[in-house]
Parts: sequence; structure tokens; C-alpha cells
Amino acid sequence: MRKVIKNLDKPLLIVSLLLFVFGLVMVFSASNVTAYMSKAVSPYNYFIKQAIFLGGSLIVSSIMIRFNTKAYGLISHVFLIGITFSLIILLIYGKAQNQAISWFDLGPISIQPSEFAKIIMLLWMARYYEMHAKKLDNYWTSLFPLVIGGLISFLIILQPDLGTAIIFTVIVATVFFLEPISKSIKNKILLTCIVLVSLVSFILVTNGKTLIYSRQLQRLNFTNPCDRLLTTGGQVCNGYIAMNNGGLTGVGLGNSTQKYLYLDEPYTDFIFAVIVEELGALVGILLLFLYLVVLWRIYLIGKKSYTDRGAILCYGVMTYIFLHIIVNLLGLMGLIPLTGVGLPFLSYGGSFTLSMVVALTIVQRVAVETGIRNKIKR
Repeated sequence: MRKVIKNLDKPLLIVSLLLFVFGLVMVFSASNVTAYMSKAVSPYNYFIKQAIFLGGSLIVSSIMIRFNTKAYGLISHVFLIGITFSLIILLIYGKAQNQAISWFDLGPISIQPSEFAKIIMLLWMARYYEMHAKKLDNYWTSLFPLVIGGLISFLIILQPDLGTAIIFTVIVATVFFLEPISKSIKNKILLTCIVLVSLVSFILVTNGKTLIYSRQLQRLNFTNPCDRLLTTGGQVCNGYIAMNNGGLTGVGLGNSTQKYLYLDEPYTDFIFAVIVEELGALVGILLLFLYLVVLWRIYLIGKKSYTDRGAILCYGVMTYIFLHIIVNLLGLMGLIPLTGVGLPFLSYGGSFTLSMVVALTIVQRVAVETGIRNKIKR
């Protein structure tokens, strides 16, 4: 275990812990009013749950970090089958929240399988392409992970959770194009995907149907949200108001006005707006800088990895975190439709927190393996 601790990427570890602790504080600040006024429970309700989620995730991390990344790949087959069946079962028995059947209701907590699917698929693809490294000139061998990814993405769309489906699909596509597959096969698969999407879209349009629900179509009208304050633009407009209230230095920790039920869930999708309102734009800019540090450290770990598996895992995790940041903040700013995607390290959520910690543990394990390997070579 000493070797493991010694070879951890310390900058990434320190920044990650700081962001998680800061996120825990802000979850309490953003959620206490909602918990007390709308749910009539203790104002510490979401804070306590998030602390338990984070503590449990760190325990999982302390176990995971002891095992080689190759072991992650070996068990990823089992997890992939399990997560696929759970997504199917979810459509039958899942709990509807925010008009989407994305969660299993387990009493005090809910589990979102699609969140875990992103990391499980990444682990499985890295292992699959490593095992078939000498067969990547075969079209169907290269295509198989995309078929599996397409199936899982379709199950997520049926929930419907378009934001998660898009992030999942981009992660799968990123891993595929990073793998040493011949350019001709990549071009063929890309062309095939374009043709299939075009064909499905044509069939749906000609039959007057769409894969996007009417309430999702309404989100495409995301410009000038304050002109629709009392209808579809209320959330984004109140987010604008929160950030405008904060100015450069904020109104003070705990003093947000927009968390008084103006924002439906200020501790999830809109937590960045509450942060800027209470602590100011300067803290918001500092958070963006820390995000860049996290992404840069993950990139460096991937670049230094002595295996393609390690590099792919790091670049996949980097893509995962980056997409969550960009989709959340662009939705908050009204530049794209809101998708319900959480902000890494900061947003409330057990499944999301565990997935984030697991993803970072995978990266740290790659760093550990690289460090141990370099010392042996010396």
C-alpha cells in the first residue's frame, strides 16, 4: 500500500479532495432551504446524504486503488451485462423523477444505472480493444463495441434521458477514434452511422413521429429565457438572476435568495449559479481554473502511461468530466438546452458522486502503475 500512496498523482489528489469538500459545503448551503420548506425535513438532509455518499465512495476507492487496471477490465464484462439488464428492468420498474424513469427507488436513496454505464463502458472498451489488438483490421471486430454502446444509448434515450445518452455516446465515440483502428475502417463505420441515423430520422419524420418528446422539444427554445420567466424559461432566468446578484465577491455564504424555491433543485443542476451568487464571480473563475488543473493532470497521466489501456482510460475519464462540465455550464448559461447533467465534484447525487470517485480512482491507478514501472526500470 505504501507503493500505491507514494505513486499517487498528488496535485490531482489534492485538487480533487478540495473540490469534493467545497462541493459538500455548497450542497448544504444550496439545499437547506429546499429541504426545510418543500420537503419539511431537516435542513441538513441533503448534506448528510451527500456526506454519506462521499464517504462510501472513498471506501470503494480505497479498495479499488489496490488492484491493477487489468483487473478492472476483467470484471467489466460482468458489470456491462449487469448494467445493460438493469437499464432494461428500469424501464419496467424504475421510479419516475422529473418525468424520466432513470432511477431505482431504494427507500432513502435512489440509484441511477445510466450514470454507472459511462464508466463501465469505458473500462470494457479499453479491455476489449486491448484483447483484440491484433484483429483491429477486421471491420466487425472493430464495430462490436459500437453496437453494444448503441444498444445502451438507446435504452437511456427511452427513459428518456437525452443528456446522459449524448454524453455516453460521445465517450464511446472518443474511445473508438483513439484506438489504433485503421482509418479506412473508421471512415466506413462513420459513414454507416451517418446513413443509419439519416434513415431512421427519415422514417420517423415521414410517419410524423420523433424520438424526442414534446417537453424535450420545448427545451430547444432556450434563447431569451427571461422572456418566458413564468413558463419554460424560469429556471435559466433565475440562474441568470442568481449570478447577477453575486457580482464579483458574492452576497455571502448561505445568503442566496434564488435558492428560496426560485430554482427547483439549486443543489444539482444549478449549484454553480448558487456558488456565484453567494461567493462571487471570482470564486466561479477559480473553480473553472481548478477544473482545468484536474483535466490537465489526467491528460498528463494518460500521456505518461506505458500501456494503451492506461492512456485510453485516462482520456476517457477526461472526456467524461469535461462533457459534464461543459454541458452543465452551457445549459446554465442558456447556450444549450438544459439536460439535467450534474456538475463534477459539486452537484448533489449518490450515483454521480460514486461514478466520479471511481473514475478518478481509475486515473490514479494508472499513475501508480506508471510510477512503479518507471522505478523498476531504473
